[in-house]
Amino acid sequence: MTAGNSQFPRPETLGPRICVFGPSNSGKSTLAAAIGQALSLPPVHLDLLHHQPNTDWVPRPAQEFERLHNQAIAGENWVMEGNYSRLMPQRLERATGIIWVDTAMPGNLWRYFRRTLFERHRIGSLEGGQDSLKWLMIHHIAFVQPRRRSKLEHVVKASGLPFARVDSMGALNRLYAQWGLEKPSA
Repeated sequence: MTAGNSQFPRPETLGPRICVFGPSNSGKSTLAAAIGQALSLPPVHLDLLHHQPNTDWVPRPAQEFERLHNQAIAGENWVMEGNYSRLMPQRLERATGIIWVDTAMPGNLWRYFRRTLFERHRIGSLEGGQDSLKWLMIHHIAFVQPRRRSKLEHVVKASGLPFARVDSMGALNRLYAQWGLEKPSA
């Protein structure tokens, strides 16, 4: 199900365990929080499980992250945002639907600069964390993620799960309007 210029499926059709996939800085965290609020699903932000609080986005040990991830997907209800492709198979086994945010790199890069420099307290920000611009992240957004787009598209379509594709920031705004979602504040 894609909805570039058409209606999106109702969020309830995606079931009680929704994965929100897409590139960094595409609005996944805020969308997951808004859906969670509307459907009474606990939002799970994988970046917060992957990184240690009170740091500048320092990753946890891989085994600890995997343990936290597996605990989260064991729940009966959730809306989980983030990719972390190594753990996608387990997540997709439990998921009942997908929202694929497929926004363009220039906007994602702009949002990275804006959020890192000016939005210290936002949904999905690291507890007690410090943000700094990182060349590695800029490279990831500008070069790595665009190359991975077709792989993510394949994963979404091959999952067999109902999904909604959001192909632009305009489409994301339409999804909020059509679903009656309110953007929660941090």
